[in-house]
Amino acid sequence: MNQFASLINKTLDSQVYPKQPRGLYEPIAYTLSGGGKRLRPSLMLLCYSLYKTDFDTVLPAAIGLETYHNHTLLHDDLMDSAEVRRGMPTVHRKWNANTAILSGDTMLIQAVTKVNECQCPRKDEVMELFLKTCREVCEGQQYDMNFESRTDVSIDEYIEMIRLKTAVLVACAAKMGGMIANAPEVECEMLYSFAEKVGLAFQLQDDYLDVYGDPLVFGKKIGGDILCGKKTLLLINAFNLSNEKQRNELHRLIESKDIPDAEKIAGVTKIYNDLHIPEISNEMISAYYDDARNIYETLPLPEHVKEPLWQWAIDLLGRNY
Repeated sequence: MNQFASLINKTLDSQVYPKQPRGLYEPIAYTLSGGGKRLRPSLMLLCYSLYKTDFDTVLPAAIGLETYHNHTLLHDDLMDSAEVRRGMPTVHRKWNANTAILSGDTMLIQAVTKVNECQCPRKDEVMELFLKTCREVCEGQQYDMNFESRTDVSIDEYIEMIRLKTAVLVACAAKMGGMIANAPEVECEMLYSFAEKVGLAFQLQDDYLDVYGDPLVFGKKIGGDILCGKKTLLLINAFNLSNEKQRNELHRLIESKDIPDAEKIAGVTKIYNDLHIPEISNEMISAYYDDARNIYETLPLPEHVKEPLWQWAIDLLGRNY
């Protein structure tokens, strides 16, 4: 995937932005130059490469998708009052909230424009999928916001939220790659389902690592979801499986603003451990991983052609079973 990420970065670096009006485009260039794994556009190029090798056709859509993804991060940072993104000040901190809103909106327009530049026989279908996915991501974000004030979020509701907020954009990237390469529709659908399952496993693993990961490997401090009371699979399962005493303690730890951070994280983690939440989470992650593997196995392409797709899943999730 490194060669695809390098191509994406090279293409992004070559983008030319208008000089005026001052203050509108600088934050866009700043956001897109902030690095990141380029996971989604690289997956699009990878899926395209299963059928074709001339990337000129698919690159505009890949850049559009990455621009859209970064647009969502820019607005997420504003909504969450986040101060740092990828080790750099967020746009609303470096400039201001109004700039973040307006530049973010402009990024969305640029993303749609870039995808529309893609010239392929199924261009209308590609655009329809992209716009549908953009809407679904917004729906997922709204569900996530709604969950903040609820203590009765079900596992099914949570899975649907992360599917919309995270997995559908990964799935969109995979299917767009196949569609732009004019792959058979059944194979495009398989690419979508495969990437959606991997995306779900990836988000559930991210939730798990927020509590149980190594900060040096994970790339951020442990326990952030606990401190903000985020309704993750771990917390939902803990509420569902806890007895009255444990449930009351969870509420006290999550809702109190007077408990020191380290004590809050340790207290919630102990309840998770007592209820075997890590094992339950890993079982669900493995189930989605296995679903993805089953889809991969039935994808009607030669093994040597499709093998990089499975290697992508291994690299993303750090699993090889």
